[in-house]
Amino acid sequence: MGVSRRDLLRGAGGLVLGFGMGGIAGLTNGMAAEPQTGAALLPWPYKKLDVDAVAERGYEGYYKGACCYGAFEGIVGELRKAVGGPYSTFPTEMMVFGEGGVAGISTLCGSLNGAAMTIFLTTGGAEKGGKEKAFALIRELFNWYEQEQLPDYTPRNPRFQIVRSVSRSPLCHVSVTNWCKASKVKSFSKERAERCAWITASVARHTAQLLNDNAAGIFKAAHAIPASEQTCRGCHDQGGVLENTRGMMDCGGCHFTPKTRHPKV
Repeated sequence: MGVSRRDLLRGAGGLVLGFGMGGIAGLTNGMAAEPQTGAALLPWPYKKLDVDAVAERGYEGYYKGACCYGAFEGIVGELRKAVGGPYSTFPTEMMVFGEGGVAGISTLCGSLNGAAMTIFLTTGGAEKGGKEKAFALIRELFNWYEQEQLPDYTPRNPRFQIVRSVSRSPLCHVSVTNWCKASKVKSFSKERAERCAWITASVARHTAQLLNDNAAGIFKAAHAIPASEQTCRGCHDQGGVLENTRGMMDCGGCHFTPKTRHPKV
């Protein structure tokens, strides 16, 4: 055995020194590697997409992971083909969380949730000035969703034929309810699921068109906030007499106050 205490300490010291030089260098290189890849930096690269291919991928994606996943995968899946990394490493299945307005709670429409994420991923950023373009695109998408007769895209192989309706809200439960009233179809039916699949395809397609226009430098908002909403915000939003709320949604989609006296403006 014959190993002295001094030899043992010397060997241990060499091991620590070796680890310190190699291990710390390895850790340093590992920490430096992430910024070098640019994978965590926004915006991620974008290439013009075939909007109909996006819509079809979104439609099929709905039946795999529902609305939020379908809209996100519709766009990111096509970017994965067109661009490759970093999109090839993104776990798109995490977007299943947004199903039915987040875990079925029916808040923000899942297709809008997923689509807004793709907009920020490809046009946004945390740096000063990095969010303005992304926010402009997202607001245009939401205003379009509230005001247009949707869905406006018919899949190549639909399971049912779906009627259109105007949601007047970006919220899942309002959008579904208004469609059920227009279609006379129940909210937990297969037809309603198909309607949401069409909505997912429509939102993914429209978002891809907005991103294409933005990349070409020709994006221009086409849907303004309704005059009725501007009237409400005049009192209730920032700088108003009451200033007791905030938002840019269509107020009439949810709030009905026929007995409340309002000042003439």
